[in-house]
Formats: sequence, C-alpha cells, structure tokens
Amino acid sequence: MKLGARILKTGIAITLALWLATLLNLPSPVFAGISAIFAIQPTIYRSYLSIIEQIQANIIGASIAILFGLIFGPHPFVIGFTAVIVIALNIRLKLQNTIPVSLVTVIAILESPGEHFIEFSLIRFATIILGVLAAFIVNMVFIPPKYETKLYHRIVENTEEIIKWIRINSRHISEHSVLKDDIEKFKDNIIKLDQLYLHYKEERSYFKKNTLAKTRKLVIFRQLLNTTRRALDMLKRLHRLENEFHHMPKEFQQIFIAELDYLLNYHETILLKFIGKIKPSVPDEFMQEGALNKSELFESFLRLKAEYEDENYVYNILPLVTSIMDYSEHLEHLDVLMNSFQTYHKEENELDIPEAK
Repeated sequence: MKLGARILKTGIAITLALWLATLLNLPSPVFAGISAIFAIQPTIYRSYLSIIEQIQANIIGASIAILFGLIFGPHPFVIGFTAVIVIALNIRLKLQNTIPVSLVTVIAILESPGEHFIEFSLIRFATIILGVLAAFIVNMVFIPPKYETKLYHRIVENTEEIIKWIRINSRHISEHSVLKDDIEKFKDNIIKLDQLYLHYKEERSYFKKNTLAKTRKLVIFRQLLNTTRRALDMLKRLHRLENEFHHMPKEFQQIFIAELDYLLNYHETILLKFIGKIKPSVPDEFMQEGALNKSELFESFLRLKAEYEDENYVYNILPLVTSIMDYSEHLEHLDVLMNSFQTYHKEENELDIPEAK
C-alpha cells in the first residue's frame, strides 16, 4: 500500500496539534486533533483560503454556542437546534466546506458548561483554532505538493497507454472486452487529470517572473490534456467502428494506419520535446510528412465515397476520418505552443520535472 503526501500530512498535523495543545496545557486537546483533520488541503493556496473560512466559521459556531448556552443551557435539544442554526448560517455565507469543524466547535462548547462557562468556551475555541493553525503550518512546510511533476508524468502515462491501444486496435489484434474496460479506466483517468490540473492552476506564484512562466506552462498543460482527449476519442471510435473499418478496402486501411502511425509517433516526440530530450526541429519533420499523408487519406476517402456511394458502411467510417483530422490539428497546435515555449524565455520556462525512476 502506497501512502500519499496528504495521508502523511494529516498524521503530522494531528500529531502537531495534539502536541501543541498538550504543551499549552489546554484541556481536551483531542478537539485540536479533530479540527486539524478538517483543515488539511491538497494545495497551499487552498490551505490559505481554508484557514480564513474556518476561522470565520468557528467564530460563528462559538458565538452562537455561547449565546444559546448562556440562555438555554446544555440540553441535547439545545445543542441540536444550535447545530441547525450554525449550518444554515454557514450555507447562507457560502461556507459549506467549513460546516463540520463549525459543528465540532458547537459540541465542544455546549457539551459540559459549568460555572465558568465563558472561560471554558474561549479555551475550547482556542483549542480548535490551534488545530486549524497546526494543519496550515503542515500544509506550508511539510511535503509541499509538486503538481507540475505529477501532472506531466500522469499525462505521459495515460497518453502512452492510449497510444499503445490505438496501435493494437488499428491492426485488429485487441481483445474487444478488455479494451472496453480500459477505455472506461481512461475516461476516469482524464477526470482525475483535470482535477490535478486545477490543483496545479490554483498554486500561486509570488514573483512576477514566476507568474509569467507559470501562465505559459498552464497553456501547454491544457493543450497536452486536450490532445490526450483527442487520442482517447480516436481510440473510442476505432473500438466502436472496428468491424466497419476492417471491411473497408485494404488500400484505404493502409493509408489510414500509416497516417495514424505518423500522428502517434508525432505525439510521442512532442512529449519528449517538452522535457528537452528531442531537438526542437525534429517534430516539424513529422508534421510535414504527416500533413502529406493526411491529404492522401482525405482524397482516398473521397474516392471511396464516390465508388461506394450507395453503401452505408462508407458513411459509418466518416467519424474515424473526422477524428483523425481533429487529432492531427490538436497535435499541430501543441507543437506550435511547444516551439514557442522552448524558444522564448527558455530559462524562465524551465520545468520542475525530474525523470521518473
């Protein structure tokens, strides 16, 4: 079992919160540990937003809990009613994400009020805030997320798997049911990649120079994702139209597979170019050779359409032709962006992407 950074950070945050609460002789340090759990976030920027929201939500929860505790006492009905009010206020103020820790504050304050209720409530409130601050410190200091590295390697991993399946399926040697399962897996992976891209986008740069470089990288990664989606779309259509494709004339199949191979090689080359392993001029040769073949593919389809105009299966194959054209256009656009990225402001555009072990 592999432990992720967020799992480790949660454990460290709980430990730090409990240790600080014990060091300060705060009663019931367990509440500091509980609040630390809710405050762990996947990015430093989200952690910054979270601490502001959680302090606001805790002030609301503590204020209402103290007010209701002074008026009505610690009856279970009162605690439940207070929780409803706190939830409604959090929703009203668009602080839905902080509802759990706000409710912890309410229960912590109202669970056993005594003669020194105000003092008791403030100590409990401080204990919970301590846990939130401990989680924020951990988010800032321990195992900072490297979303640029993660995003690149996961895009490459998924793209290589999709390319492998396209090559296999285009030659009619794949197992239909196995590929169907993998396509569903690829769809889920694309959703995860989108989420990872959002995390990377949320990370803030604190210097103008870094901000400009980050903006360029965001454009590149967005196009990398879009091109991977087009490759997946190509695979889905090949899978769905497998029988129709292999009933087409051999000449058309050969031209189609040749163009597809050009584009897959082109895609792989651009991925290597991104990290400086390929000379900038190399993908241009692929683009020129592939463009010639793409024209031949389109002309071949038009000849096929004219020859078999009354046959429905010719029209069924049209989505494959449009898909390969779309894939080709996205690759060419990606290559243009990559050339610009590698040519201008090269030092600023340096990638934080170590080689995978």
